[in-house]
Amino acid sequence: MRSRLPVWLLIALLLAGGLWATWLGTRHLDGTASILDRAETVLLDLRIQIKGGREPPDDVVIVAIDDETLAHSNSYPIDRADLARLLDKVREAGAKAMGIDVLLLGASDQKSDTALAKALASLPTVIAGAAQFKTDNRYSGYVPAPDSVLRPLPALAKSAAIGLVNVATDSGGTPRQIPMIFKTAVGPEPSLALRAVDLYLDTAPTLASEGLRFATHEQPLDLGWHLPLNYYGPAGTIQTVSAQSLFDGSGFNPEIAGKLVLVGVTATGVGDRFGTPFDQILPGVEVLATGASNLLDGSALIRDTSIRTIDMIAAIAITLIGMLTVSLLPLATASIFFILIISGWLIATSFAFASNYWLSGALPLAASIPPVIALAIIRQIFVRYAMLQLERAKAALSRFQSPAVARRIAEDPSFLRTPTEQQAAILFIDLAGYTGLSERLGPVKTRDMLKAFHTIVVNETSKHSGLVMDFMGDGAMIAFGIPDATNKDAGNAVNAAFDLANAVSDWIAQSGLSQDVSNVRVGGHFGTVVLSRLGHENQQQIAATGDCVNVASRLQDVGKSHQASIVLSDDLFAAAQQTRMVSRTPPRTETVAIRGRQKDLDVALWTAAQAANRGG
Repeated sequence: MRSRLPVWLLIALLLAGGLWATWLGTRHLDGTASILDRAETVLLDLRIQIKGGREPPDDVVIVAIDDETLAHSNSYPIDRADLARLLDKVREAGAKAMGIDVLLLGASDQKSDTALAKALASLPTVIAGAAQFKTDNRYSGYVPAPDSVLRPLPALAKSAAIGLVNVATDSGGTPRQIPMIFKTAVGPEPSLALRAVDLYLDTAPTLASEGLRFATHEQPLDLGWHLPLNYYGPAGTIQTVSAQSLFDGSGFNPEIAGKLVLVGVTATGVGDRFGTPFDQILPGVEVLATGASNLLDGSALIRDTSIRTIDMIAAIAITLIGMLTVSLLPLATASIFFILIISGWLIATSFAFASNYWLSGALPLAASIPPVIALAIIRQIFVRYAMLQLERAKAALSRFQSPAVARRIAEDPSFLRTPTEQQAAILFIDLAGYTGLSERLGPVKTRDMLKAFHTIVVNETSKHSGLVMDFMGDGAMIAFGIPDATNKDAGNAVNAAFDLANAVSDWIAQSGLSQDVSNVRVGGHFGTVVLSRLGHENQQQIAATGDCVNVASRLQDVGKSHQASIVLSDDLFAAAQQTRMVSRTPPRTETVAIRGRQKDLDVALWTAAQAANRGG
């Protein structure tokens, strides 16, 4: 059932839905962390899996302090003298720049520290520092401002640049972004990934309002100059060389020559590990290497203010379109259409992701689903209320129209706007002696008496699939074949005539009314009637008119003049016999004149006693 909400209610609900979507979109634009981030990471990982892995750039190589290296070193962390020797090996292999993802905080022996400082200074190198926060270091949309920074030993810091190794993780601990800039007590400081790329390119990128400008390309950034990571694959996807292989070799190495080398720990059980869409134990150095590679090949995910604005517009549009759909279309159709809209947006985000655009899948869902469901519930309540009102109206209408006619009008409001002709059987029934009875009983008792009489008429008529077209004081007009004619109408009418006469006669006797009501008279005819709506445009009733109705009414007068209780036209009785529903034979037939009608009519007559005995 379609039922539209009142315009004022629809406008209010659309306004509420729009405000809800706008509020969520504003928080998204500001980068405010929320539960939506968890849903978004699930959808993001799904898109990553659909897209699959890809080839990393050749510019970045990881020199891994792996299990084999630690086995030969016999210590963890690796001895600084060994680390110095490793860095020299990297330089000898032809590396262009280095990033060291190892915290070199405290002093070691002077000889080892001096050797390490010399090794650091022999090549453009950035070493790790770590920002410390009193609160969780998940992405918040703003430039991270650490409470303190763990810095390398000053003697080492003089020989190399410093870059912070912190990453922004989601609620599941997956690194999603790397902040490019940190606001520290000594001023802005870069991340290790950014500083390493800077040293490798030998040209510092320009920091713009929403990105980085390199000599060869521009890299858009998210809020607070965060770089959204675009992973290449599981651990080892980025070219990795074992540190032990460098210790065992010497001189130029084509795997390292001319490249940016990131040195870090990958050994089992030591160093930092992160879960990513491709790998549950990706080493931290490979996360930083991913960030550096994204900067070099320009493949980082694009999620700047423009993308977030598109997310917000989509959230508002999908919410309003979904709500309008639910309010105007049938609920089943609207539900399918809304699902198609949501599915279309998710498909669009997947296509956009193929070009590295990170559109939000969760925001439009969170913005649209609650208002659309709420509107659907409200509409369903409204529809139920409207149906209840309709049922009440139908029940009320059926008290003034027959239930069959009322049901047909409810199903088809245009029923009988154009008059139609059809075959029907018509009966009239009344009480002989009613006038004197009503005078004796008075209005209240007369009403009770008529109510009992009318109840008998309705009950007996219903048994034979007829309907009472009208009550006229002590009489009633009954039709068979209205609103829809059948081949049993004449038979039903004849059987109903006898049952009515007998039931009313029994009631008269049992009620003690026989001293006033002398007889019950039933007249019936079968023929063509005209069904139409009569009355004013704003107040109508369904009526059956025509010669058939007039004749049936006049046959009651024939019954009175011929001392008969039932008078049926030969047309009705013959049609009833053809149905094989009537086996009786009329005890008396007459050819009578009908008042107002030129042609005489053959009729069958029964007295009350003959009717009670099913005369024959």
